[in-house]
Amino acid sequence: MVDTIDFGKLKWHHVTNPTTEDLDFLEDNFHFHPLDIDDCSSFVQRPKIDIYDDYYFMVLHFPLLDKRTNLVKTEETKIFWGQDYLITVGSSHYVVQDLFNLTKVNPEEVDEDDIGGTSDAILYKVLYRMMKETFLLVERMGSELDSISRELFNTKSKDIIEQISRFRKNIIQLNTIFKPQLRLFHKFESGEVKGFAEDMEDYWGNILDFYQKMWDMIDDYGELVAGLSNTFDSLQTNKTNEIMRMLTIISTIVLPLTFITGVYGMNIALPFSNSKYAFLIVTGICLLVLLLFLLYFRKKRWM
Repeated sequence: MVDTIDFGKLKWHHVTNPTTEDLDFLEDNFHFHPLDIDDCSSFVQRPKIDIYDDYYFMVLHFPLLDKRTNLVKTEETKIFWGQDYLITVGSSHYVVQDLFNLTKVNPEEVDEDDIGGTSDAILYKVLYRMMKETFLLVERMGSELDSISRELFNTKSKDIIEQISRFRKNIIQLNTIFKPQLRLFHKFESGEVKGFAEDMEDYWGNILDFYQKMWDMIDDYGELVAGLSNTFDSLQTNKTNEIMRMLTIISTIVLPLTFITGVYGMNIALPFSNSKYAFLIVTGICLLVLLLFLLYFRKKRWM
């Protein structure tokens, strides 16, 4: 279904879940390149921008947090951008849909800035809203990292392993989204993508700065979670070593006691075997051996 907001000469078309008829409508009325039309019917693995004489075609990826699994997934937005139109295609990020619905009710939404009602203004609004939503997600991940850091020393290891693993998976997913797209937004600031309105350099620079800030935050979070993971592994290794040390001490102490009791369990003549105090004597010897071991381990500071 093709939904349209009319600003006079300028139009914003939004196509949700494009059908064959919708794609035919785009091809017949705007004469887009067939490969771009094909991209609209499939999930493109990498963000890109195709530059033509009279329009641009962009495929943008933005993260969305799945509340059920608490994992980041990729939402794809495809945009045709021309002199007097902007077309957003596909099951876009919900921010695009919300902004479209809001603009449909209040068309002045795209006129808040000095750039006025141009296709560049609509594109800037779409990008900026998606940046803000992504920034909230990145900030939330920062709070989650702080929580992991606080609970590192007082939470069950299974819970921490699960949290760290999920966080690292999200960081990898964000890196996959952000890294190729950073080069794409550099094309705006460098002037390779000129747009159709004048004096847009500052606005594209603002988008790039926003994106660069989030990229730096994600890069920092990746290093921090790697450090926390190493710290957690060291804690677990130290904990395991402590357990093994105590088990070794216990085994070392029990071994001679087991030997003594095993010898006195034989049916042969042994010292004190005929004495009525044999049990007490053997028990006393075992306790003496135990005490000597404990004193020796304490002197060596092994316990």
